[in-house]
Amino acid sequence: MSTALSMAAFALATSITPGPVNIVALGAGARYGLRASLRHVTGATVGFALLLLLIGLGLHELLARWPILTRAIEWAGVAFLLYVAWKLAIDDGRIDTSGTARGPTLFTGAAMQWLNPKAWLASVAGMGAYAASGEKALVWQFAAIYFVVCYASIACWAWAGASLRQALREPARVRLVNRTMAALLAASALWLLLD
Repeated sequence: MSTALSMAAFALATSITPGPVNIVALGAGARYGLRASLRHVTGATVGFALLLLLIGLGLHELLARWPILTRAIEWAGVAFLLYVAWKLAIDDGRIDTSGTARGPTLFTGAAMQWLNPKAWLASVAGMGAYAASGEKALVWQFAAIYFVVCYASIACWAWAGASLRQALREPARVRLVNRTMAALLAASALWLLLD
């Protein structure tokens, strides 16, 4: 298997699996439609790619020297994910069919990745596996491959949510989906504390 193919397989395995960013993409797709949720998808992808690049270019050394920074990032991430889960849980369930609803922003998607311990673990593990030598060409190659795979993976979750949109015309159904997504998001945040 070529290195590029192996990088792509790693990127797919870590990007397509359920996690906080994908859960929000699913919920955004269901609530706001695919087009509006693509801001979240783009932000999350750019945010992750930047994190991956910085880890590959040496940020991991800073974190190794000051482990308290890693712990602070984990706690901030869990707090942010619980906040997002709370906002989902208290949502009234009404879907704006006029097309004026905006959905999650580009910044929200990027911030979710930077506060997502799963993203940090995937970045450190991936760079450790594929670019531990620090060779810049490998770091950039891995980041480029990951960018494409990550975007497609998160977009699949947003598309799945958008596909559910027709079935969710009633606010009660939307509330049920939102609360389910909120519970999953909170569970994933709390699970991160146990690792």
